Amino acid sequence: MATDGVREVEHEITVAAPAAQVYDLIAQVENWPRLFPPTVYVDHVDKGETEERIRIWATANGEIKNWTSRRRLDRERLRIEFRQEVSSPPVASMGGTWIIEPLAADTSRVRLLHDYRAVDDDPEKLAWIDRAVDRNSTSELAALKANAELVTGDRDVLLSFEDTVEIDGSAKDVYDFLNEADLWKERLPHVAEVRLTEETPGLQVLRMDTRTKDGSTHTTESVRVCFPHHKIVYKQLVLPALMNLHTGYWLLTEHDGGVTATSQHTVIINTDNITKVLGEDADLDRARTFVRTALSGNSSATLRHAKEYAESRR
Repeated sequence: MATDGVREVEHEITVAAPAAQVYDLIAQVENWPRLFPPTVYVDHVDKGETEERIRIWATANGEIKNWTSRRRLDRERLRIEFRQEVSSPPVASMGGTWIIEPLAADTSRVRLLHDYRAVDDDPEKLAWIDRAVDRNSTSELAALKANAELVTGDRDVLLSFEDTVEIDGSAKDVYDFLNEADLWKERLPHVAEVRLTEETPGLQVLRMDTRTKDGSTHTTESVRVCFPHHKIVYKQLVLPALMNLHTGYWLLTEHDGGVTATSQHTVIINTDNITKVLGEDADLDRARTFVRTALSGNSSATLRHAKEYAESRR
């Protein structure tokens, strides 16, 4: 529906999880990169009990967008209202509401309402927004359903871990090594090919062919959000067969003795592909070990080379 140039749309889904639990998943924005396929990273600008401002980086129709939103949280009514403060073109304004309705003790309906306008009320721009909202809302609700039901099901498919090294160097030099991923083919032995695009400073799309121990390669594509000289967060959009999700970050903490450099990974195992990739006798435990060993090996190698680079520049 459209009124005075404002489009109003609604999407909904039924989730096999208690309404309060679903509300909490949506309310806690640190969950969003894991919950919602388009979302790459979210952080708080201001945070109160019922009102907050958050910054969001997400993909829309294949493009990386970022914006700041205000949210009003009402846990008693299971509603969360949101409104973009400054929208990214072609969006002139956008807001909406999450409404969670209990259908039974362990079942709920989630309704996602949007209202928006296009810049200059341009019909082509409005059509672009229509497509983005429909695509993102559909994928967000499907992912919310899957992840909310995962919380009450087999949580062993979720895997999070860190690798850390101490570096006798500057955070800037370590950051430069991690940020300049276009040079990783020359700098990292496990990288066979790399293609990095950065149309907006600090927003990168990294496509990479990585070598495995048996000499084969697999292709991944990630969106990266870079915060000099402190943190790089990423989300893989093209995943290896054993993963349904892979997010992570590089975190640099500078101190008197140098830099603590940490690589963090969060993964959801694709159980449908375990036997296809690892053999008929493979199970979830083996898949968890395989994925952790592979990711930890690559990130630890990257950190070691970043350490050598930074310490050579002192």
